[in-house]
Amino acid sequence: MRGTNAVLGAAGLAVFLALGEAVPRLGLVKDEYFPPTSRIADALATELADEAFWTALGDTLTGWAIGLTIAVTAGILAGVLISVTPYLREATASTIEFLRPIPSVALIPLAVLLFGTDLRSVLLLVVYASFWQVLIQVMYGVRDVDPVAEETARSYGLGTWARVRHVLWPSALPYVMTGVRLAATVALILAVTAELVIGAPGLGARIAVAQTSQAVPEMYALVVVTGLLGLLINVGARTVERRALSWHQSVRGEVAV
Repeated sequence: MRGTNAVLGAAGLAVFLALGEAVPRLGLVKDEYFPPTSRIADALATELADEAFWTALGDTLTGWAIGLTIAVTAGILAGVLISVTPYLREATASTIEFLRPIPSVALIPLAVLLFGTDLRSVLLLVVYASFWQVLIQVMYGVRDVDPVAEETARSYGLGTWARVRHVLWPSALPYVMTGVRLAATVALILAVTAELVIGAPGLGARIAVAQTSQAVPEMYALVVVTGLLGLLINVGARTVERRALSWHQSVRGEVAV
């Protein structure tokens, strides 16, 4: 089954690349707006040989990694604390529902005002967007704890932190891993967006420079790089999720299928 899916995926990618080569060469689209796949590939090879490209890639990954780490840590701690404290949960419910829908890009003027084009502007947007992905999943996970298991742990005399470790955390972990996987993708999107709009160092800023200088093949090549980066991050997050939840029914069922 997996072999068939891989073949179909490869065939679909080949058809897509062939269409990308044929459409501009047939004159259906002007090649100055959409260059053939071969020209994009040549531009990508040129980018890979440029030291400035690797510096920009490192800047993007730095903002992504630091922002994601802060968001995941804060989201897990805040989610557990809010969920196990009824009064705190009631006190923060309306605030969370107000802040969560605010688009992170709406904070770009504030980020520029506070930090300019510094890395901190990228971190502000990345952390804000990713934090909610983790927080909400953790809160759902804590609420999903089996009350019978909770009461059994209490009857055996387990303290608060022992119940968190042995009952709450294993029950909430599938939700936590889902939140981390979503946050990893969102963090990359916001990192590139911040660089593109604000001009912070990274792949986004490099895409903006290519666009303004009419280097269209280079622009598409950089967009391809961001897409591949997102794919690698998603695959990596899923791999970590499967390993962390190897004991869980959902993963065991997925492996069996």
